[in-house]
Amino acid sequence: MPGFSRPRRLPAPVLSLSDFDYSLPAELIAQTPLPERSASRLLVVGREAPTDAVMRDLPQWLAAGDLLVFNDTRVMHARLYGQKDSGGQVEVLIERLSGERDALAQVRASKTPRPGSRLRMENAFDLEVLGRDGEFFMLRGPGDRPLLDLLERHGRLPLPPYIDRAAAEADENRYQTVFARETGSVAAPTAGLHFDEALLAAVATRGVRTARVTLHVGAGTFQPVRVENLAEHRMHSERFHLPADTAQAIAETRAAGGRVVAVGTTSLRCLESAAACGEGPLAACSGDTRLFITPGYEFRVVDALLTNFHLPKSTLLMLVSALAGRQRMFDAYAHAIAQRYRFFSYGDAMFIPARMKDSDEV
Repeated sequence: MPGFSRPRRLPAPVLSLSDFDYSLPAELIAQTPLPERSASRLLVVGREAPTDAVMRDLPQWLAAGDLLVFNDTRVMHARLYGQKDSGGQVEVLIERLSGERDALAQVRASKTPRPGSRLRMENAFDLEVLGRDGEFFMLRGPGDRPLLDLLERHGRLPLPPYIDRAAAEADENRYQTVFARETGSVAAPTAGLHFDEALLAAVATRGVRTARVTLHVGAGTFQPVRVENLAEHRMHSERFHLPADTAQAIAETRAAGGRVVAVGTTSLRCLESAAACGEGPLAACSGDTRLFITPGYEFRVVDALLTNFHLPKSTLLMLVSALAGRQRMFDAYAHAIAQRYRFFSYGDAMFIPARMKDSDEV
């Protein structure tokens, strides 16, 4: 199809960055959400041709006894603007909180701020530069208030870099899921943005259970992969938590023959990371994950996935290719482009109802 090149067949077990590239017309990158969350289009990926639907149709693709697993993380007001001691302009994007006062952050400035220097943020409070941790800066807030409180009061909602505008008042609601409760992300778990109370009620009426996990999305999710050989790529670290009641719900779903359906790649990464926590059955688990899922990965928990469309050459495109098959996924993306689906965070959704493999999958 015009503007879309299919991936070449790879000799096992080589995976290259260029094999996850595609051409996307810029006008298909959604800049604003639709007026209604559940009005988004839904592309259902089957073993044959994909099916066009809308999000309100999702319950018909689910079965009684299935379990939807949501990520209940909430996006922080993680973007800050201010000045260095020298008066130079600085932009800070908090990556993660590492204590009540401390954080790791990306810092943009004309000259790198030195350890011991202070950054005056939003003309409201100071951050002290402690040093570097890889690509991130270690920052410390004032001692009189938790840093999260200061962010929520003075910071700004960090929309993704491909949304070419500043966050507006409407984004305060629409760039959060209706079930968000654990503050700590710098990006929304966007598959969850399609759910409203009416759709959740329809899912429940279908006999589908729901459960929650927490994975705090880091800004690293938008960082490009910089190596051609994917075996050399190192994933960014993200915090996750699998509660005991969700582990129990998964066990009950498995016993009854239902599917575990991850709502979003963040929920999937949390579930699969938790499966690696111990040798026994899935149990409550918390920690940091750098799990990098590519074709050939053997899934231990997730059977199906609801997700948005992902950037070219992104680790998330590799992840969905691992679940659905790389060739099948590229066929689905070609269909979505031809049918003018809306892409990325505020875009439309895709449902992968079962694990599938292609003949060329490694």
